Amino acid sequence: MHSLILATATRLLLPLMLIFSIFLLIRGHNEPGGGFVGGLVAGAGFTLYAAVYGVAQAQNTLRIDPKRLIGAGLLVAALSALFSLFLGLPFMTGLWYKEALPVIGKVGTPLLFDVGVYLVVVGITVTIMFTLFEVEGE
Repeated sequence: MHSLILATATRLLLPLMLIFSIFLLIRGHNEPGGGFVGGLVAGAGFTLYAAVYGVAQAQNTLRIDPKRLIGAGLLVAALSALFSLFLGLPFMTGLWYKEALPVIGKVGTPLLFDVGVYLVVVGITVTIMFTLFEVEGE
């Protein structure tokens, strides 16, 4: 079943959901939100897109293999946790840049860890949903 209203709304909703997911990611290290919630919102956006336009078009829109997102996210999260070891501090000690950046606020390894979690959650969510859509289509 193809719905013109849903297809049109999805084209508008995907960019809004991605922007909102970035907002949740950035806001999350000081207030509720963070990489997990932001990643779920981004994954939901691509899931909606795949439900309306199909998995192949959603993969083209994503422009990267979701499994690579998972790997990149794990690497970023691991590196953020290892920075403190290089300075002789306990594992996963938060390191902060001294000055706050406009819009983002304080930047440090916890934000980097959140970015890694965000990428992992987007990759896993999209991989699961794309696989389910492909199995359903067979």
